[in-house]
Amino acid sequence: MTGARPGRFALEDVVNFTARWGMEPDFELESAVLAQGYARVAGVDEVGRGPLAGPVTAAAVVLDPAHVPKGLNDSKQLSAKVRARLAEDIASCAEVSVAHASVEEIDQLNILQASHLAMKRSIFGLQSPVDYVLIDGRMLPRGLNLPAQGIVKGDCQSLSIAAASIVAKVARDRLMVDLAQQHPGYGWDTNKGYGSKSHIQALQDLGPTPHHRRSFKPVHNMLYQAKNVTN
Repeated sequence: MTGARPGRFALEDVVNFTARWGMEPDFELESAVLAQGYARVAGVDEVGRGPLAGPVTAAAVVLDPAHVPKGLNDSKQLSAKVRARLAEDIASCAEVSVAHASVEEIDQLNILQASHLAMKRSIFGLQSPVDYVLIDGRMLPRGLNLPAQGIVKGDCQSLSIAAASIVAKVARDRLMVDLAQQHPGYGWDTNKGYGSKSHIQALQDLGPTPHHRRSFKPVHNMLYQAKNVTN
C-alpha cells in the first residue's frame, strides 16, 4: 500500500513490525488504513479449509473503534466458551456478515478458491459497503475489486481479523453440530468434520454422506476403492 500520510506508518510497516515482535492483535492496522482516508474497514477470515466434511465459512467484521470487545484474539487461542461469548459481544457492537461455500463448490473449485468465494460473499453481505479490507493470509480473492491487504497471521495482529476469525469459527462449529444430529456416527459435534481417527473409522464403516468433500483424499480414495470393488 502506498501514499501514507507524512508522520504515519505505512500499512506494510505496521504489518512487518507486528509480525516481527509477535504482538497481540490491536487496532494499528485499521488505524493506518483509516489515516489514509478510508472510512470503513472490514476484517475478514475463514475457517474450515482442512475438514473432510462441511462447508468452508468466512466472516467479515467492521468494528466500531469506540466499542471494541475486550479479549479478541485468534480464535484458535480461545476456548469454545470464550469464543461463543465474544461472538455475541461482537454481534452486539459491530457489523457482521457470515457466508459459506458449499461442499459442491469446494469439490468444483478447490478449497482455496472456495475459501475466497466465501470471503467475497461475507464482504459483500455486509449491510453497508466497505472501502478497504484486511484479509487473513497472503493471497487476496480474485475479483474482489476493493482496496485490500493480505496479512499473514492476521488474526494474531488485527482486531478486526481476530473478530472475524471468532465469528466464523463459532458459526461453522454450530452448523457442524446441527449436521451431526442429521448424520450421527461421524462425531461432527466434536471433530467438526476434521479427519479425526473416529471420523475416518466412521467413514469406513458408514460410508460418506452428501456433506463429505469428494475431492479430499481420504474420501476420494474410499469412493475409488468402493467403485473398484463393485466393478
